[in-house]
Amino acid sequence: MQRDDSANPGMLWVEEGRALWDSTGCASCHGDVARMRGVAARYPAWDAASGGPTDLAGRIAQCQEARQHRTPFPRESAEALALAAVIGLQSRGMPISPPEDPRLAPALARGEALYRERRGQLDLSCAQCHDANAGRHLAGSPIPEAHPTGYPLYRLEWQGMGSLQRRLRNCMAGVRSEPYAYGAPEYAAIELFLMRRAAGMPLETPAVRP
Repeated sequence: MQRDDSANPGMLWVEEGRALWDSTGCASCHGDVARMRGVAARYPAWDAASGGPTDLAGRIAQCQEARQHRTPFPRESAEALALAAVIGLQSRGMPISPPEDPRLAPALARGEALYRERRGQLDLSCAQCHDANAGRHLAGSPIPEAHPTGYPLYRLEWQGMGSLQRRLRNCMAGVRSEPYAYGAPEYAAIELFLMRRAAGMPLETPAVRP
């Protein structure tokens, strides 16, 4: 399904994103969306406003608020996912290239610490599943290596598109841990670590997962 764009359900969000790119004024500043090639492969990146990393969705929201003078689409809304998907598609096949920015070092260390931190009533860490047990099965489902190469992606379980933050929240809830709120800096730190861990792997947006 992922290899064939005509069978990939995520392409429906991509087409909505193309329409939004023009109708919301993105094109008036950035031109054709094809000029966004390479952008998604470089996020999360340093954000001067927050003094830390921001993901692609966060940058899109900032752009809407500052340049378009409009209330940003809420995180995980169909519109926000559509814009992230169409921008991500422009970098499909390119290697993930996290920025070598020394200002990101504290967040990168924080992201790794969160990845390895035991949490929840099950007292499990991300690393225990996705490093120590990658390739094995949990309740009949294969345990992946947690490479964030395809977000936002279409998940068959969701019957829709979702961001990496949604997936992280699912994992946290699965180990009986209270998820952070959408947009929390902890998610940006974890994504920064995961993208550094996946450096050099090709971007797959919009990917399809079970």
